[in-house]
Parts: sequence; C-alpha cells; structure tokens
Amino acid sequence: MNEPAQESGAQARHCTAIVLAAGEGTRMRSARPKVLHQIAGRSLLEHVLAATGAAGAERIAVVVGPDREDVAEAVARAVPDAAVFIQNERLGTAHAVLCARAAFESGADDIVVAFGDTPLVTAETFRRLREPLAAGAAVAVLGFEARDPSGYGRLVTYDGSLLAIREEKDATAEVQAIGLCNAGLMALRGDIALALLKAIGCENAQSEYYLTDVVELAVQRGERAAVVLADEDEVQGINDRIQLAAAERTFQAKRRREVMAGGATLIAPETVFFSHDTVVGRDVTIEPNVFFGPGVRIADGATVHAFSHFENAEIGPGAEVGPFARLRPGAKIGAKAKIGNFVEMKNAELGEGAKVNHLTYVGDATVGAKANIGAGTITCNYDGFAKFRTVIGEGAFVGSNSSLVAPVTIGAGAYVASGSVITEDVPDNSLAVARGRQANKEGWASARRNLQKQKKAG
Repeated sequence: MNEPAQESGAQARHCTAIVLAAGEGTRMRSARPKVLHQIAGRSLLEHVLAATGAAGAERIAVVVGPDREDVAEAVARAVPDAAVFIQNERLGTAHAVLCARAAFESGADDIVVAFGDTPLVTAETFRRLREPLAAGAAVAVLGFEARDPSGYGRLVTYDGSLLAIREEKDATAEVQAIGLCNAGLMALRGDIALALLKAIGCENAQSEYYLTDVVELAVQRGERAAVVLADEDEVQGINDRIQLAAAERTFQAKRRREVMAGGATLIAPETVFFSHDTVVGRDVTIEPNVFFGPGVRIADGATVHAFSHFENAEIGPGAEVGPFARLRPGAKIGAKAKIGNFVEMKNAELGEGAKVNHLTYVGDATVGAKANIGAGTITCNYDGFAKFRTVIGEGAFVGSNSSLVAPVTIGAGAYVASGSVITEDVPDNSLAVARGRQANKEGWASARRNLQKQKKAG
C-alpha cells in the first residue's frame, strides 16, 4: 500500500496568488482583452488561475484594468471566491501588485505574483517557486536561459544568489551580455512583502514602479533572493497573435507526448489538436486531422478516424467514430458502437453496439443498443420554437433517407421503411411505412421524349 505523500515546506505554508491581468494587449488587434484569448479551449487567464490554485494558493486576487467588466466576469466564472482589484493608472508592475494589497495584508506566508498572459507555467513550477521561501529566502524569481535574451530583464547573480534584476533599457553592456533572464513571475515572503513593495521608487527609464526592484531592496536589507529555473517554452508570454500561435504549438506538442506516453496511438501527432481537458484512455487510436474541443472523454480501446471534430462528448470503450464525424455537446457513444462518415450527433445517446454509419443527423435522441440507423436519416428535433426528443429502441432498424419527426418513439425491434417520414410512435417489432405509394406508368418516358422532339422540330 502506498504511503500518503508528505507535504513539502511550500505546501504547508499559506499562499496568496496575485494575478496581473491589466494589460490591454493592443498588439493583438482585437476587441477582446488579451488575457481572454484562448489556448486549447481555455483563456490565457483561466490557465493561470487553474495553475496557481493547483499549486496551493488559498486566496487568489486578480488585478484588472479600468472598465474591464468582461475580465472580472471571467474571473468570477473560473474562481468564484477570487477577489478582483482595479488598476486605474498604469504605473508599473509593483503598482499593480499594490492595488491588491488588501488581499495579502491579512497574513499569507507566501505571495505569488503571476501574469495573466503567461499561460503555460505549470502548477509544479509555481510550487517550486515557493520552495526557497520555506527555506528562508525573502524573494524567489522565476528565470530561464534564453536562446535570444534581447528584450528581457537580466538576472544578476553571484555565488548562487540573486543580487538584482536589470531591465534591458536600464542595463549596462556587461549586464546585457547575461543569458539568464527574468520570466516575470515572483514569490515574496509574506512578512516582508508589503515593506519591500512600498519601498520601490520610479527612478528608471520608464518612470514606473518595477516589481523587479524588490530583489535589490531585499538584498540591501540583508535578505536572500533566489532564482528558480524553468524552461523557456514554459514561460513564454503572449503579446500578439503570432506568440499566441506559438504558445498553442507548445501546449499541443506537450499534450500529444503525454497522450502517447499514456498508451494511445496518434498516427500523425502534429495534426491532432487537444483541449486543455481532453481525457484519452489506453489503447485508443487517433487518426490524422482530428480536433478536440472542451469536455471530451475517450474510453479505452476506442478508435477515432480522420477528419473528425468533437466537443463536450463521450466516446465509450471500443467504440469507433469517423472519418468526418462531428460530435456536438451532449453526444454519448456507447461501448462498441459505431459512428461513420458524415454523421453529426448532438445531445444524443447511442447505445452499446448501435450503428449510425453514414450521412445522418441524430439530435436530441436516445438510440438503444444494437439499433441500426440507415444513411440519410434525420431526427427532426426542432420545430422553429422548441426542441423535442426522439427515442429509438433496442435492436430497431431505421431505413435510409427517413425523417423521424420528434417527439416520437420507435419501439424495440421495430423497422422503419426507407424514405419514410415518421410522425407517430411505432410499436415494438412493427414495420412503419410512411411514404407515397409507387405507381409505374409504362411507356410514359418514351412518349414524353417524342413530344419534346416534335416541339423542338416545330
């Protein structure tokens, strides 16, 4: 039996996270705030809120810009008990943190400062960032070795300790040659955080209150500052659509590796796109060009064929879906069931072993086990005002090109003749035929052709 995990020093401490989300992001060229743009079906801000919460932050505060009710509403949806503070004047990162001072004045052991546009930093990295504080450091800064350090603040260290952070605009040529860069994220020991923040001045090239100045202020007080290293890809920030796409690539590459390491086969991994919450079981096979929106779960042994699109759907054990299938919210595919090409399902359940092989729409429906739905079948679920449900019993057979006008029930073992428009319930084990009777008029085609020839000649 496994022993319970022991709490680390960081985990045993009380933590408040301050997430700065006040930037306008004008380089995004968008009416939407930068932090509400998405990666893997989740906003940048939600990624950060989720990671800081998972890292042990008991209180979360978010600093937003003025007139950003949309950001405040997003915070409330993601973390209902989070506090929101407004930075009315853009006077720098330290000023932004102090806008939320009420959130940590009540007494937190650790203050973690995160940014709403740095969405790939993991909960594990936030936990590591807190560890030096448990060991006595006053400040811990997240750093990385940059492939190209241009534009980044530099971390000035000596004998393993952090002495200062220099913004590039304020750095000497010697400091600019340093490759160790500041990722922006920081953790402060709670008993000294407010004193350090209040001591920050604005004597710099930007005339702003730099959060980075807390390092030098702490060192001047005889306190220790530490650097925690992260991978450059993890700490990438987002300021424009190009960087947004780059972060998406990073997320997807990592998630694909995790899925394959977990026992699934991706035939062309670079063509499969996951949501932040996609769950993929073992022995799943995913063919090329498949897109997973939020809320999708795929059970063990399922096969997803190429060019399929899913959102808020469940695929059962051993089921087979696609190619060119679309599962919309509420679609649930039972064990060993089959969804074929050009089939769309929405708010519908497909029972174990049932088949919907091609060219079919099944919406607001329940399909019993081992039922068979023929090509071109439609559940007519909407009358222009309201939605209605179709129920198809176990072992039922619905012929091709049939329309099932809801609300309607097709009984267990019943047959629906091809081309039928079903408007009334069909009893168990019955045959329903709802189409015009065929009439053949012999010689009609020849006579029509002759008539048309005569008209054309005349």
